[in-house]
Amino acid sequence: MDLILLQKVQNLGNLGDKVSVKPGFGRNFLVPQGKAVPATATNVATFEAKRAEYEAKAQSIHNEAEARQTKLEGASVTMKANASTEGKLYGSISARDIADAFTKAGYTLAKSEVVMGEGPLRHVGEHEVIAHLAAGIEAPLKVIVEAEAA
Repeated sequence: MDLILLQKVQNLGNLGDKVSVKPGFGRNFLVPQGKAVPATATNVATFEAKRAEYEAKAQSIHNEAEARQTKLEGASVTMKANASTEGKLYGSISARDIADAFTKAGYTLAKSEVVMGEGPLRHVGEHEVIAHLAAGIEAPLKVIVEAEAA
């Protein structure tokens, strides 16, 4: 399936690139998310006519993500959770919990932007997670998990 990218997609291409992807990836993710359009003759002509508009939009998204990255640099949040005496949590802390904690602390962060490489947090201590703000823009975050006082 041939598509024209309407924005930068990590590990695929930049704005305006004509890419060939598997049909499911294009039909189920790229097109519904507004990241690409099918590479038909009319869509190519429409894209070329609106190229400046798409580039301006991409630049504004990139600038906003960089501003958020500088704000999030070195940010940390402390979360309390019910834990055993050995430090193992009863339950876990997910990406949603982390995003909510950073939002309450005054940072703008969505659940989908939190990348937890090793899965949910299940132990007390300091943990590093990544905030993926835009294609190629990431910020490291520190999450400190403490046991609740019984």
